[in-house]
Parts: sequence; C-alpha cells; structure tokens
Amino acid sequence: MLALIAGRGELPRAVVQAQDRPVLICALDGSPPDSVEASHVFALERLGGFLRVLRARGVRQVCLCGAVSRPRINWLRLDLATLALLPKIRRALKRGDDGALRIAISILEEAGFQVIAAHEAAPDLLPAAGCPTRVQPDDTARLAAAQGDRVSDAQGAQDLGQACVVTDTQVLAREDAAGTDAMLAGLGAAPGAVFYKAPKPGQDRRADLPVIGPATAQRAAQLGLAGLIIEAGGVMVLDRGAVIDILDKAGLFLWVRERPL
Repeated sequence: MLALIAGRGELPRAVVQAQDRPVLICALDGSPPDSVEASHVFALERLGGFLRVLRARGVRQVCLCGAVSRPRINWLRLDLATLALLPKIRRALKRGDDGALRIAISILEEAGFQVIAAHEAAPDLLPAAGCPTRVQPDDTARLAAAQGDRVSDAQGAQDLGQACVVTDTQVLAREDAAGTDAMLAGLGAAPGAVFYKAPKPGQDRRADLPVIGPATAQRAAQLGLAGLIIEAGGVMVLDRGAVIDILDKAGLFLWVRERPL
C-alpha cells in the first residue's frame, strides 16, 4: 500500500488521481493539504507512533508530496516511540529544506519503508524534452537559459529556491523560502524575460521536485515574459494541456530543456 504525506498545492491530488491502487492520505499537523482530504493527521512529536500506524495499515511505500511548513515542536508531547528518533528530528529542524528532507527520508527508510518520488508514483507528470508550444525559444532564450543555470547553481549551494526570472544579462527575481508563486507575485512587468525552474543541483529527487502548472503559465503571460524554461526530467507539469493552451494563446514558449552537463 502507498501512503501519501500530502502538503499544500495541486500535486497531491494529481498523484492520487494517477493511482490504480489504494492510497492512505496522511498530513503533518499544522500543514493541511488543500487539494485532497487527509484520513490521518500526525504530529511530529508522535512520529514514532505514526510509523507504527503505517506498518499496521500495510503500508510499504511512502511518497512525500506538496508544500509543508516547518512544525513547532512541543517536546512535552513526545511519545515513547519517538524518543529514539529525537536526535534526527532535532538535526532536521536545524537544517535547510534539502537537509531536512534527506533526514526525513532516512527516518522513513530506516523504519522499513520505500520512499518514492511523486514523479515515480505519477510518471506522466514529467514531460518529454522539447518544446510543445507553437512558439519556439530563440538564441536570446538560450543565453537566458545559461543565466538560469548559473543562478540555479548558486541557489543550490545555499539551499535556496528552485526558480528565477532572468534575461540573457540580468537576474530579475530569485525564488526564496516564500516559493515560486510569491516570487512571481512580487515581480512587475518583465517583457522578454524568461521564467526558469530546475531542481537544486545535488538534491534528493524523491522529495521537493519542482512543479509548475496553469497558475504559473497565467502569471508568466500577465508579466509579459517570453517563455518558460524547465529542466527535462526535473520539473513536473500539472494539467499540461491547460498550461500549453495558456502559453499558446499568449504567445509564450515552454522549453523542456536538457541541462548541459
């Protein structure tokens, strides 16, 4: 059985809809999902007990999927089953997002679960390399892509965001802890710039793989961007048909780009 630890956003619903087997939808207390309904909510202070519940329900695979806020811990609420996990939990809470996710995955694996990525549970979310829109990227877009690669490397080294808005010569916006939507919401008109998104170099791709969807495409069109560049094999696309339709109507491209080695 597959258990989904679901957070905010449309990704959990897309993963559930892709399944032809039962799914146990779980959520961390304080980070309720908004696209699916959780049947089991657990507190981090009772993580050990939660892992026992998963085993009792016949869960063999776990998928971490959707945005989750860092929890506040009430150490007085720890159950006995969680005491042995306390050192790892405390280390995770002190790490950046990527480090915390690595520790969370290790806890699940040591408890006997296979951790699978959202794109492994729903492979159709990863588009093939190429440009499925009518408008195609030009030489300026290729130079902007190289700029995006440099920003991605720098952000990955600091465990920051996965997206940016760039031209061939400028960086107009960088994603931070507030996320992609907040980055785009805070950006004024940027005609000719491109939206770039890719996984952080070296990140564990079983969790927090980047996602775009219709809202991203719509905002890019409103900002007057030239197009969107996403890493092939590294960025999931929700409701791909709607994304392409929005971009085609606005005259933007979607470039699913294979990143140079």
